[in-house]
Amino acid sequence: MYRILLADDEGIVLNALEFIIEKNFSGRYELETAKTGLGAIETAEHFRPDIVFMDIQMPGINGIDAMREIRKFSSNVIFVVLTAYDKFDYAKEAIGLGVLDYLNKPVNRKVVVEVIEKAMGMIDARRERRKNDLQIKERMETVMPIIENGFIYSILFQERFEEDVENYMSLLGITTSYGYMLAVVFGDRQQGNYMTNAVGTSVRAQIDYYPKVREILKDTFPEGIVGNVSANKIPVFMPAGGLKMTYNKRIEMIEKSRLAVRSMNKATGLSFRIGIGGVCKLKDTLQSYDGALKALYSTKGSVAHMDDLPIAVEYEENYPVETEEAIFEKLRDGKMEECLAQADKFFDWMVAQYGGDEMSIKLKVLEFVMTGESIMYRNGGYLYRFDSRKDYLQDVFGIKGYDALKKWFMDKMRGVVTMMARSSEDHTNDLIRQAQEYIDSHFHRDMSLDDISRELNISPYYFSKLFKEETGENFVEYVTGRRMDRAKALLKNSDRSIKDICAEVGYSDPNYFSRIFRKYQGVSPTEYKENVGGN
Repeated sequence: MYRILLADDEGIVLNALEFIIEKNFSGRYELETAKTGLGAIETAEHFRPDIVFMDIQMPGINGIDAMREIRKFSSNVIFVVLTAYDKFDYAKEAIGLGVLDYLNKPVNRKVVVEVIEKAMGMIDARRERRKNDLQIKERMETVMPIIENGFIYSILFQERFEEDVENYMSLLGITTSYGYMLAVVFGDRQQGNYMTNAVGTSVRAQIDYYPKVREILKDTFPEGIVGNVSANKIPVFMPAGGLKMTYNKRIEMIEKSRLAVRSMNKATGLSFRIGIGGVCKLKDTLQSYDGALKALYSTKGSVAHMDDLPIAVEYEENYPVETEEAIFEKLRDGKMEECLAQADKFFDWMVAQYGGDEMSIKLKVLEFVMTGESIMYRNGGYLYRFDSRKDYLQDVFGIKGYDALKKWFMDKMRGVVTMMARSSEDHTNDLIRQAQEYIDSHFHRDMSLDDISRELNISPYYFSKLFKEETGENFVEYVTGRRMDRAKALLKNSDRSIKDICAEVGYSDPNYFSRIFRKYQGVSPTEYKENVGGN
């Protein structure tokens, strides 16, 4: 239905328009009329018309002023101006009000119909856009929690595929690489720093309360990224502009969290608490989340901030925390030049700030090297030996001068990064080498993918995938190739029968062996032997 308002002080004009509309649009409209500018405004306020035919020369408030007033509370209304021929230029003043058309009196039936059809088409298009927008919004309301939870999962569990995290950030409009975590914890009631009936309330929250709790959290923290219920906890990521949170911002977060706790308690009948972690880089989000939980476990309050409690690491002023973190971040990624650049920068800072304290600098150098090696060993691929670092103390304490100490430090860090970058590749190469040696030693007997996978102590699926990536052949192709090479050598250099050679290279059926040989060589074993013998 289309709501149409006719505003004209001449009854004959109103009657003519009503007749035309009824004749051409019967059953498709609702209609109101007004004979003054004030009447048009008041009628439009309660009727909310889609289309308004407005006479310019109205008693009292003129048509242009009436349209201005209607436009204030009805932004989408479509105006059609009615004017006498000699008032047409005056009517053009209404052009800024979004007038669809200007009709001279007396009105022409065909023109009126065309104008109304045009207006209805515009209204239909606008309604369709609105419908589509609402459908998109509804779909986004369904999809957004999934996207937000995917992002939370990726950063908490340190997703190795940075592209996936970047895609989540793009979809969520996150432009910073810093943030902190909220740990929203709930239960039937709070008992000290413990929430009772964690399992039961977790199930109830999933079924009954999560949408409402999510709504409250999004209203309280509009920039927050809310995860799903996990046990009796809900993780929330808060973007931040840098590594530091101001005192005022901390107080604001605590007050907002207290408000959210009260709202969630009231809405669900459960008891909620919120822990607030420290600001960190995205890769360290799990540390912030752990800090948020520790903050709750360290107090009985309903809200606790990690920085208010003696559980967070505090550094002296100007300590290069980001440089220290970058050393080990680049080390884990196997990025040699970037890691060494950060290590060089940190060493220079130590000498500049504490050049008179050689012992502390040497101890820090040892700490960094041993931490780097620990990361390398934990990454896998190398054998840890208990006595592998027994000379470190003697070596470092015997070094004279910072240039020599820096060289020892940088050489050790270079070695660690090199091994870190190489460990996965070396492990893969070693597996493939072992596999090829096993095949070469056992291809004369029945041998399966499961046999060799068990020998290497890895799953058949992983071995099959790895073998194809590294050799360019699948397991069966490789084994068959080795058997055919051995068969050709025996056919060329011995007088043994085809049957004996067949058994020698791992086949029990001579006919099957002959078919495989012909497939690979284009001739039968007998033909191959004769041709070779002829040569």
